[in-house]
Amino acid sequence: MLRKILSVVAGIIAGSVIVGLVEWLGHYLYPLPAGMKSNDMEAMKEYIPNAPFMALFFVIIAYALGALAAGFVSTKIARDGKNIYAIICGIIFVIITIINLAMLPTPAWFWVLGILVWVLVLAGYKLALNKNRA
Repeated sequence: MLRKILSVVAGIIAGSVIVGLVEWLGHYLYPLPAGMKSNDMEAMKEYIPNAPFMALFFVIIAYALGALAAGFVSTKIARDGKNIYAIICGIIFVIITIINLAMLPTPAWFWVLGILVWVLVLAGYKLALNKNRA
């Protein structure tokens, strides 16, 4: 039982680390305007509607890679071949994503992709299973 709980926690941590790293790369390649801080919600609300497409799309890429990592790590640690741990990670990340999306004026495509991309936890699950058989 402890292994199963730890698998979800590790999946959330792995996914979060990957999301953070890829978002950092996105901010490096598409920096915020001079003097603007990412924790200034009012400034972010003004910036997002005018942000370059790739600045926003990097967040979707981050979510996709985070989903793969969460699914992979949770499955590897659980070691029972069930996808429930990856699914739990995906549900938790979807909830966090919806909360984040509700705080900022993101476009409709961002909502759709931002939520759907978490299905990739199942691809991470499949990758972990394939590695087990090799």
